[in-house]
Amino acid sequence: MAKIGVPGGTPSERESPAVSVAGSAVPRHVAIIMDGNGRWAKAHGLPRFEGHRRGVEAVRRTVSAARDLGIEAVTIYSFSSENWSRPLAEVSELMGLLKRFIRSDLRDLHANNVRVRIIGEGHPGDSEIETMLRETEVITRGNTGLRLTVAFNYGSRNEIARAVQGLARDVAQGRLTPDDITPERIAERLDTAELPPLDLVIRTSGEQRLSNFLLWQAAYAELVFLPVHWPDFDRAWFEKALSEYSRRERRFGGIEPDGC
Repeated sequence: MAKIGVPGGTPSERESPAVSVAGSAVPRHVAIIMDGNGRWAKAHGLPRFEGHRRGVEAVRRTVSAARDLGIEAVTIYSFSSENWSRPLAEVSELMGLLKRFIRSDLRDLHANNVRVRIIGEGHPGDSEIETMLRETEVITRGNTGLRLTVAFNYGSRNEIARAVQGLARDVAQGRLTPDDITPERIAERLDTAELPPLDLVIRTSGEQRLSNFLLWQAAYAELVFLPVHWPDFDRAWFEKALSEYSRRERRFGGIEPDGC
């Protein structure tokens, strides 16, 4: 686990670092907790909505950088199941941004061979958003490039509970026995079952927690915390996180060859 830079530092201390990842090991699957939109807006004397709008621009930069860097899958924490507790006006603004992002970016994502998937429980009351999300999945289903997964109305505890409930129903109906329930079977029932194992979790804004995001999947992932607010996240910051990842010795509970 690492925290890079000085959280809450001056603007000059938070400038994008210039880092090369040439020749470094690139993770197959990167997850990103896009934190700090509201704080970015406050620091710039702007309404919170502007922070969220600039955050969408950061998503576009991130997708482009991930494609260029050869990353196979990116999973972004778009909207958590806990975010519904935010003020109604802010939630409405976020939903509007989501709709605009899909309308304006779907064509480019599809043209660039990006496959989009949605995980989580969807929108409980907006059929237009639900339709748009599912159409995005259908349109890009045959693409073979970057796999962009959007966690929307997502909570990891709920995801794990849903997976276990499905296995419990199989046991009750005689298709499985309790001894058949293994970590591998649980992983197969998670929303991310089709994705590569999670290698790296990046969280912006200097906070150091997972916030109910991919708890099962992150068991052996590397965690990197950046002091930059999400609207300022760019390729240079992405490469900084990847450079930190490449320095890690990933042992997955084992030991190094020299026994240390």
